[in-house]
Amino acid sequence: MSLPKAELHLHIEGTLEPELAFELAARNGVTLPYADTDALRAAYRFEDLQSFLNLYYELMAVLRTEQDFADLAHAYLARAAAQGVRHAEIFFDPQAHTARGVGLGTVVGGLWRALERSRAEHGVSTRLIMCFLRDESAESAMATLRAAEPYLDRITGVGLDSAEVGHPPAKFREVFDAAAALGLRRVAHAGEEGPPAYITEALDVLGVERVDHGLRCTEDPDLVARLVRERVPLTLCPLSNVRLRTVDTLAAHPLPAMLDAGLMCTLNSDDPAYFGGYAGDTFDAVRRTLGLGDERLRELARNSFLASFLEDDEELRARYLAEVESYEFR
Repeated sequence: MSLPKAELHLHIEGTLEPELAFELAARNGVTLPYADTDALRAAYRFEDLQSFLNLYYELMAVLRTEQDFADLAHAYLARAAAQGVRHAEIFFDPQAHTARGVGLGTVVGGLWRALERSRAEHGVSTRLIMCFLRDESAESAMATLRAAEPYLDRITGVGLDSAEVGHPPAKFREVFDAAAALGLRRVAHAGEEGPPAYITEALDVLGVERVDHGLRCTEDPDLVARLVRERVPLTLCPLSNVRLRTVDTLAAHPLPAMLDAGLMCTLNSDDPAYFGGYAGDTFDAVRRTLGLGDERLRELARNSFLASFLEDDEELRARYLAEVESYEFR
């Protein structure tokens, strides 16, 4: 669907399509444990979040140079633009790369090669959000933040991702406080597989401005009321939820009820190479399966721009919102 939209929950490493993975593997002399792209795609059958993460981290081995990261980001931006994305706030996981001996400057430098040209080449404005791996130590997260200080002119915010259960947001209180002191925006994954209490903790302890996923808020009526009252954006990823067994089927997804409750939901693709669809595909899927009408879809697109970190360019945000309002559905 080409409805103008912002994508606010997108892991750039999760856009690594099998074809590009094999191309980069050949370029860098990396041997993948799969015969071909079909064999790799066959591995995309996940039991839960952890089974996905195992493959996700394994394939990162092909990302070695600035050019690799630039190619990865360029490929995503071209696909996103073709599906109506006008603005993308892109996550990356520096610890997953520095642990392999790939320097933070290589990662940021490569991504920035693509991002700084994105408006001109793809018509997509961008922001870069550096995520901490919650199954690593808080000390590692703080060291990563300090190492990123020379690159903060290119980094808008920080996030928190990876395996959620057993790693509550409060573990990262100090690093999020330090990020706030540096003027960085703050988001965090919460309430995907973790309990609703993690959402509350992310808000109250980390001071996040958006909740990534937040699906399990529906289990706590008081939390839902608070999220509605405070207009806290939730960056939902329905295709991801189905692939990772958080929701049994797309038809069972609570998105319609969440919208009816007044929650500020947005639609995103999360790790589209692994979960079967990019941003426009996600809109198409919920329209088809959940029966969302045009005005509900327009609401989701409008929410995406309102929830974005475009305060430094309100004129651009207003232009995007005007495109949403004038869009003619087919």
